[in-house]
Amino acid sequence: MVSKKITVKNQSGLHARPAGILAKAAGECKSDVKILVGEKTIPAKNILKLMAAAIKCGTEIELQCDGETEEADLESLTALIESGFGE
Repeated sequence: MVSKKITVKNQSGLHARPAGILAKAAGECKSDVKILVGEKTIPAKNILKLMAAAIKCGTEIELQCDGETEEADLESLTALIESGFGE
């Protein structure tokens, strides 16, 4: 398992559009992808749980990937989150 702490940069946090983008990208990963926020562990492939977490701008999250392509998955998802989802 590999993990990285990332601060959410986009102004609206993980609202519907970026949550959808993240869930779709995580769904294409071969590894199991989770996001840790405080006490919560959220499966990144589930858009409804991502939106329900109400992750706001400036929130530090921990992205975890566990599986055969964990390093590549962590790198690509980190880049996506750090880019602000194009907003």
